[in-house]
Amino acid sequence: MWMWALLPILLAIAGTVGIWAVFGMAFANGTVNLTVEFPYISTCGTYNPQSCVFSQIVNICAFLVIWVVVLRFQQIRDFGQDSKVNIASLVLGFISALGISVLGNFQQSVVMQAHLLGAFLAFFVGLAYFWLQVWLTYKAEPNRDRRWVGPVRIGFCSLCTVLILTMAVLHNTGFRSAAAICEWLAVMAFFVLFGLFGAEFRHIDCHRLTVQTPGRSKPQNSNGAFGLS
Repeated sequence: MWMWALLPILLAIAGTVGIWAVFGMAFANGTVNLTVEFPYISTCGTYNPQSCVFSQIVNICAFLVIWVVVLRFQQIRDFGQDSKVNIASLVLGFISALGISVLGNFQQSVVMQAHLLGAFLAFFVGLAYFWLQVWLTYKAEPNRDRRWVGPVRIGFCSLCTVLILTMAVLHNTGFRSAAAICEWLAVMAFFVLFGLFGAEFRHIDCHRLTVQTPGRSKPQNSNGAFGLS
């Protein structure tokens, strides 16, 4: 079941390539002008035709986020951490995924209030989710990759925190280009944090049940399957 590790990596790669493709489309058709200001991600995805691509990419990412969040919740619970913190992380992960979907489907030029709500849920709630994952990294046993995953997760969570707060301050003080750069860097850091789950998901294992004919013994076979007669 090591192939589950590919899921968060797919999310990170697809999200990164997708939003930069939208940026390329917006730059190519002139809907953003880099000589005026560096655009926010949402600005690149506001105008046609890239708005359709942007919405589709965001919806796919939101679906993959939910999948990753559920797998991580189950993995932590299987480690014996069936705690309120793990449940809280599941709820925050779902809310963040909802925010990602709202962010992509309610463009800022159409419904600004809904777009800003989605941005808040995606960035701030998503950040809270990853800080809970830092706590769970050091509480869940066993964790074979804690020695290096923990510090990397802390580092990128800290980077995201600084970038998001800086982005909010710069945006509110009129430094839009600098705020947009912080947004792009924060999103890249978020994708790294999601991709980091691949190191832990490669240890996911499962058991399956097989049906055996009556009268045969029921030994546990080498791949962890149990027989039922």
